[in-house]
Amino acid sequence: MRSSGQGGFTGFGCALGKTKGGRWLLPLLFVLVGSGTWATPVFAGPPFRTDDPQPVDFRHWEAYFFSTLDKTRDGRATQFPALEFNWGAIPNVQLHLIIPVASFRPPGGSTWFGAGDVEVGVKYRFIQENGHRPQVGIFPQLELPTGSAARGLGNGQVWARLPVWAQKSWGPWTSYGGGGYAVNRAPEMQSHGFGGWLLQRDFGKRLTLGGEIYSEGRNSITIRSSTIADFGGYYNFSSHFSLLFSVGRDFSGGPHTVAYLGLYWTWGGHAEEVPQKFPSHLNRAQS
Repeated sequence: MRSSGQGGFTGFGCALGKTKGGRWLLPLLFVLVGSGTWATPVFAGPPFRTDDPQPVDFRHWEAYFFSTLDKTRDGRATQFPALEFNWGAIPNVQLHLIIPVASFRPPGGSTWFGAGDVEVGVKYRFIQENGHRPQVGIFPQLELPTGSAARGLGNGQVWARLPVWAQKSWGPWTSYGGGGYAVNRAPEMQSHGFGGWLLQRDFGKRLTLGGEIYSEGRNSITIRSSTIADFGGYYNFSSHFSLLFSVGRDFSGGPHTVAYLGLYWTWGGHAEEVPQKFPSHLNRAQS
């Protein structure tokens, strides 16, 4: 499913190479639990950085309401509130949009708050999963400079991520990963490679847990490369509504913490259909 890149982190984290506060987690959790009273509605991609090749089903929609944290020695950054939308425009093709509100506080400085960079993308799956063969797809994304680079809220120029992802499932297990190249010509930023791999397991119909290793090259002249170990998952309140969560740290050296917390909805298609996307895990649990 994702995003964001994942969603979420990719545009903001790479554009800044920096981050904001940990005090958002508790109040955000109350907000998310409270909004469960919307009650219609659930989710591979978010809440992880590694993405998957599986697009949203034809004529189905996904929506995420989420927050991210990216904290390093160079500052603390968040996205909240942030919205992600995915639409199955045609079979095997997904259109993707993230609209974030961002904040950034450098060490010892003031916090800046405002619009972040908007992310758009198209996911295309060109190999279907079958027997021992994994599914494979591409997910090119553009980060649009809608956030202020001077305030640390954006990149300042359009930049692109060009990944290839693969996924294979067996029983309650799913593994996916891949990588690509980010093209970023903005001042003080650098083009770089990135990639990751994830393994997750369904624990019944409600709970899925997983872990990933995600590595990203040096994305600016001041920020070094990083390799993050991330753990998280999602809890399914229904076949249309889920809570997503993850937290991770850089183990390649230096303080670097990332986190994701969000809600996920899916709808569309015929009432009797169970969309494969969110459902990749639910379909297995229900079979």
